[in-house]
Amino acid sequence: MNLFGSLVIAFSMYSRIPMPQLDWTKERMKYVMCFFPLIGAVIGLLEYAAFLGCNTLGFHHLGQILPVVIPILVTGGIHMDGFLDVVDARSSNGDRKKKLEILKDPHTGAFAIIGCGVYLVLYLAVFLEMRPAMIPVYCLTFVVTRALSGLSVVTFPMAKESGLAASFSGAAQKRAVAVVMAFYLVVAICGIWYLGGTVSAAVTLIVSLLIYWYYFTMAKREFGGITGDLAGYFLQICELALVAGLAVVSHLVSL
Repeated sequence: MNLFGSLVIAFSMYSRIPMPQLDWTKERMKYVMCFFPLIGAVIGLLEYAAFLGCNTLGFHHLGQILPVVIPILVTGGIHMDGFLDVVDARSSNGDRKKKLEILKDPHTGAFAIIGCGVYLVLYLAVFLEMRPAMIPVYCLTFVVTRALSGLSVVTFPMAKESGLAASFSGAAQKRAVAVVMAFYLVVAICGIWYLGGTVSAAVTLIVSLLIYWYYFTMAKREFGGITGDLAGYFLQICELALVAGLAVVSHLVSL
């Protein structure tokens, strides 16, 4: 078992963090998804460092904007790309075959551009509403979303036999990955409870599971299963919903 190789492949695929070049062997591919949430942990640490650093140096506006773009900079926009492809596909109002064809189309449609703009504006707006005391909790949500996204890759039906999600799902040691994803989720929720209290943990869990249920039902109904693009769509939607939920909690609960 080459777990280091699996970690390298995970970070090479889902982030822009420099990694050594390794062969994507069958053995290494089995446990790649086990390390996917660690990218969320890295994003969370960078978010916290950027927020503290900018505010310590007096760059308060930068400290409010950088956390919005850090996830895209770290991931290279791979999940946002999936989100935009799904927005285009769903906006076509076509049948399942048409939507899957749009997901494969490398061109960006008008609806994707509109969706990107609306998403970023909404994300910035709700992030600005979140009080500083909630930032540590917010940083842990990147682990939650990736744990659920990774879990979906090994448990949800695939919309097609080829593609990124199908490749990782087919190669994965599914039971082991599912157990590890559940472990990440429990640890992250416990961390959120410790840092933000019961309400923060409850809201994070409820919002995440609701978006997860929506993701499953929508993907199965409209696409016949999930793809890599749909997994990215879920991750982006879940992150937006969580920061909005935490913004509400930060105003209702005294931390």
